Amino acid sequence: MRVHEVMTTEVATTTPEALLKDAALQLVRGRISGMPVVDGDHHVVGVVSEADILAKEGDEQKPGGFLQWLVDPGDPWVAARFDAVTVGDAMSSPARTILADRTVAEAATLMLDENVNRLPVVDAEGTLIGLVSRGDLVRAFVRTDEEILKEIEEDVLRRVMWLNPSDVEVTVEDGIVTIKGEVASEADADLLPKFVRRVPGVVEVSSTLTHR
Repeated sequence: MRVHEVMTTEVATTTPEALLKDAALQLVRGRISGMPVVDGDHHVVGVVSEADILAKEGDEQKPGGFLQWLVDPGDPWVAARFDAVTVGDAMSSPARTILADRTVAEAATLMLDENVNRLPVVDAEGTLIGLVSRGDLVRAFVRTDEEILKEIEEDVLRRVMWLNPSDVEVTVEDGIVTIKGEVASEADADLLPKFVRRVPGVVEVSSTLTHR
């Protein structure tokens, strides 16, 4: 399964020049925890999240911080601080992005490695075309056995391993994959179960493959 199959295409964005206060309002009104920051050509230059805003707004002399601002947006001290800070000052940059044709497994690995909750999805020129979140990946994991089997046969066996699905017996039951048959080499017998484990929805792989 590829990122473009699970990503969200209607993405809220902001710009480096936008006021941090306005970006915070955008997050609250959209009920989102972060969004990409783009330049005039819609290229991703960063990401701004609740964590970035909280870190930028913190002050020991003013308890409550961002939460207080949400409750009392008219507070002059908070309003002055937010009006003085731009998204460009607070955003995380460079942004961690992913191409639309990458696998869901790659997206999950990148999110875990970088400890991020979302990834802007870009084309080859770096233009924003979508957003993939941890929630999107979780939803991709909830798939039928038939969908899992279809991806194993069409993507893993044919496109990745260059194997004929008729040469290998693959069954899926409740996300548990069983692989039987004979493949050309020991490397194929070792790699095939590893690739199958990366298919969204697979919870376990049992392989009794032999090789010629």
